[in-house]
Amino acid sequence: MTHRMMSLDEIETLAFDALLAAGTRPEAARALAVATAATEADGVASHGLAYVPIYAEHVRCGKVDGQAVPEVSTPRPGVVRVDAGHGFAHGAIDAGMGPLIAAARANGVAVMAIHRSYNCGVLGIHTARIAAEGMLGLGFTNAPASIAPGGGSRPVVGTNPISMAVPDGAGGVEILIDQSASVIAKSEIMKHAREGRAIPEGWGLDADGAPTTDPDVALNGSMAPAGGYKGVGLALIVETLAAAMTGATLGKDASPFSGTAGGPPATGQMFIAIDPGATSGGAFAERIGDLAAAIRGQDGARLPGDGRGAARARAGGGVAVAEATIERIAASMA
Repeated sequence: MTHRMMSLDEIETLAFDALLAAGTRPEAARALAVATAATEADGVASHGLAYVPIYAEHVRCGKVDGQAVPEVSTPRPGVVRVDAGHGFAHGAIDAGMGPLIAAARANGVAVMAIHRSYNCGVLGIHTARIAAEGMLGLGFTNAPASIAPGGGSRPVVGTNPISMAVPDGAGGVEILIDQSASVIAKSEIMKHAREGRAIPEGWGLDADGAPTTDPDVALNGSMAPAGGYKGVGLALIVETLAAAMTGATLGKDASPFSGTAGGPPATGQMFIAIDPGATSGGAFAERIGDLAAAIRGQDGARLPGDGRGAARARAGGGVAVAEATIERIAASMA
């Protein structure tokens, strides 16, 4: 597979142009393009430019309203509610982020509940923004059902990522946890399917709940939950927070994030911002620093988020993007 080196600006421009050509309003296209470039910088190619042709297809077929303008309300002092209007999640998150941070500064804690939304890409991109403001950021996003419950074979909950971004007290992020309730993100299996490659055993299950290495069989069966029943429990926590608590569609009723069938998925996100200064007595940064040092001080050990941070540092010299991905994006604009 051949690759081309692209700068982050070039990646952002390519994503923006493709989204605009599909019929996305400029503000929404820019929010998603910025996140796409950041995702590529973090080395998460499966969620970066590779998704842009799908985003464009979904605007054109109506799964996403490219012209939607998010509506922000504050029903309580510590609550920000955003109606994404079946538009992209990134624009809705942008619209609510300022009010969320302001409410957390005023109250010590605040939540942002987003409904009638869509795939928000890499969840840690968004929680890291909260941490950069000096707040502890928690994020939850539900997804169309792809994980079957323990003892069952029919998917009921999605891969349902959870993220925690921990501020370092100096405007940065000390710890960034970003993981799904499945062994691997569904986009990784989709990537293997596109490339005609088998998946490792343990990633997916067939329709009868048996292990499979065929990505297409796994996509029509079930994602393997991380840690067995514990992964299902994590998915249910996220489903409760990101869907039931926001008024979004449950994963079992949501249309897929891939393909054109089913109309808008109308899934949701929940973000929580907590001011450490309001809860820790002023010792938060010191304790987190001690914790981080205890991990990084071990030979070969690293904190969650260190890999992405290292990739981001290298990205200043450009990111290698698969030519096939660039060709798919070009075809989407034809």
